Amino acid sequence: MTTESRATERAAGALYGLAIGDALGMPTQSLPRPQIVASYGPLLQTFEPAPPGHPLAAGRPVGAVTDDTEQAILLARLVIDQGGKVDAAELARQLVGWEESMRARGSLDLLGPSTKRAIGALLAGVDVDQAGRSGVTNGAAMRITPVAIAAPSADLDGLVDRVVEASRATHNTGVALAGAAAVAAAVSAGLDGAAVPDASRLAVAAAQRAARRGHWVAAADVAARITWATGLAADLAGRPGGPYARAASRTEPGNPLNPAFNGTQPAQRHIERVPHRGGSADRVAWLIDTVYTLVGTSLATQESVPAAFAVLAACPDDPWLACRIAASLGGDCDTIAAMTGAIGGACHGLAAFPESARATVAEVNDLHLDQLAADLLAVRYAAVAGLAAGRVAVSAGRQGPVLLRVDGELVACDADGAVLTGPDGPKSRVRGDLVSFAGDEGHHRLVDPSGATLAITS
Repeated sequence: MTTESRATERAAGALYGLAIGDALGMPTQSLPRPQIVASYGPLLQTFEPAPPGHPLAAGRPVGAVTDDTEQAILLARLVIDQGGKVDAAELARQLVGWEESMRARGSLDLLGPSTKRAIGALLAGVDVDQAGRSGVTNGAAMRITPVAIAAPSADLDGLVDRVVEASRATHNTGVALAGAAAVAAAVSAGLDGAAVPDASRLAVAAAQRAARRGHWVAAADVAARITWATGLAADLAGRPGGPYARAASRTEPGNPLNPAFNGTQPAQRHIERVPHRGGSADRVAWLIDTVYTLVGTSLATQESVPAAFAVLAACPDDPWLACRIAASLGGDCDTIAAMTGAIGGACHGLAAFPESARATVAEVNDLHLDQLAADLLAVRYAAVAGLAAGRVAVSAGRQGPVLLRVDGELVACDADGAVLTGPDGPKSRVRGDLVSFAGDEGHHRLVDPSGATLAITS
């Protein structure tokens, strides 16, 4: 599979994964975990219709999506029409129109609290940079996937800029922008070939950068909570070596991640009670209960975004299972499952989901996600082509390695130990601070030993 065909497969996987996770979580959203267990068992097996009397989705059929997918598609069309950029005022106008159409269809699944408040402010004449200053919920993160498909992960600062541009009208706070940037970075990294663990690490870096943007609000740090939650989930799933395992080796007095801690903290009590010798069903149930109890599944960005990454850390190789786990959590689990599916689909591609599941969401909701993915990728490739036309190379960090084309050669600067990869895969390890290679055609990257992109040139 060529680099471009893999990207096409993964871009479609991200959009289908978002819709599949959303549809799985449609009947369980806004319900408590015990009620979900009583109705569907510990783990949702497939799509279900919304139960009678559901607070948001009553009457919705099997496979129906919610506002998560519909707003993502709305944003995708804006990204395509505007060549990768998003006009905040136009986004606000289209969201108002979308809500009116939802009301006309009799839906109760309307704009979230942050978006609704911000649009009201915009319509009242408030400046766009001020309208979203209290937006702390996960609306920006839930719809950000199209921005990620259209923006390369190698230019992390540029990706964060696009996230802020697409989110500031409604969610212009550090915590909301951090959550949206984390999801976007993970999806974009997946398109560039990253596996879930590497994508999650780039997500943490993006969240740290985005947290410094927008208005400050009192909230837990999204990057730190992703690191903690992914490690906790990996431990519960019996996967050693995750970030939590590394953090747990710390010996600072009073550190709750210290294995010698006194055992009074909820996280430690949960880990000690996990049936490590039980079957996989026991582990899944404990994982779900722990994420629901400790990480949290509310609309709050600092709960729902880390919850999605936690589920992926527990089953990084099975996006379909990850989506079903996320949809079984309770709370805002349609959004958590949508984010989980988008990242998992980006990292594994379309084939990670059953063909029947893909067909169901496409047919029930009249979705045309393959074409949407192709159009978004065209925006992404145009950005890369623009770099090539200007002989500009992109580094993942301001002080990071650089890959340049000079006099027909590829030159790697400050990249000792990195691996040079081309359109057909890895080519050579960089040995030294200034190393030249044959200037073959096509996109080339420098990656670290884990596969994370350090620099890109065309």
